[in-house]
Amino acid sequence: MTPHIQTDPRSNLIGSAWMVAAMALFALEDALLKGASVSLPIWQVLILFGAGGAAIFACVVTARGGRLFHPDVLSRPMKIRVLFEILGRMFYLLAIALTPLSAATVILQATPLVVVAGAALIFGETVGWRRWSAIMIGLLGVVIIIRPTGDSFSMLSLLAVLGMLGFAGRDLASRAAPATLGTDVLGFYGFLAIIVAGLAYQPLEGTPMVALSAVSSVQIAAAVTLGTMAYASLMKAMRTGEVSAVTPFRYSRLLFGIGLGVFLFGEQLDRTMWIGCALIVASGLYILWRGRKA
Repeated sequence: MTPHIQTDPRSNLIGSAWMVAAMALFALEDALLKGASVSLPIWQVLILFGAGGAAIFACVVTARGGRLFHPDVLSRPMKIRVLFEILGRMFYLLAIALTPLSAATVILQATPLVVVAGAALIFGETVGWRRWSAIMIGLLGVVIIIRPTGDSFSMLSLLAVLGMLGFAGRDLASRAAPATLGTDVLGFYGFLAIIVAGLAYQPLEGTPMVALSAVSSVQIAAAVTLGTMAYASLMKAMRTGEVSAVTPFRYSRLLFGIGLGVFLFGEQLDRTMWIGCALIVASGLYILWRGRKA
């Protein structure tokens, strides 16, 4: 049971609705960033998106009387968190820009599996053989999706995997982040890290800055707005219902991501993709179920 959280069915239902809303907004954010990357360099998309999100969170923290610059920001866990945020954001945006949105979305759903494995290896949390087996089956689903031995394999398929590992590292570092730093402050520095990711990728991409068109301006602005709304909805979900009740609805992002990929970008899913997707989702749900029984 989550401390200070009501556990009645109505609260869990409302929390689950907030979680579904958050996942829908995150999926729309991905689609908008993918669309913006068609006309803008990826490094520029990262910087603009990061700057917009950081500005919004800075306003939220200031309005609530919080401190943006706290000595604990320089703690070792925060430095590690920022590093993984940079890697996760950079590689995941590359993935949704250069590969099918649906495939990147599916691979991203393996993040909780890696987090559970990392929590066992790094923090010494107890993970029995059943959950270890589920983790391996879920990761097998990732391997099936990228098809490393098939004729259709592309090195670009690994971008989503690297992004997923970056996000998993960020989530693990967040567990060790000082309690003095609230979620809004973490959001602020998370978006600052996206700016750093853009600056780091600029020399590698080697593409000059492009003037914003009306369409790309709307895409970036909408992505920033929906991204911050998604973050707020996610926090609302986790604080309204039990974690074990609302967390499974994270997988609704699959439906939204795949749907947007199919209808907006004309992507197609084959049987191999569905098999890999099923393994990842089934493994994640089983781990949540076992965690609740523990």
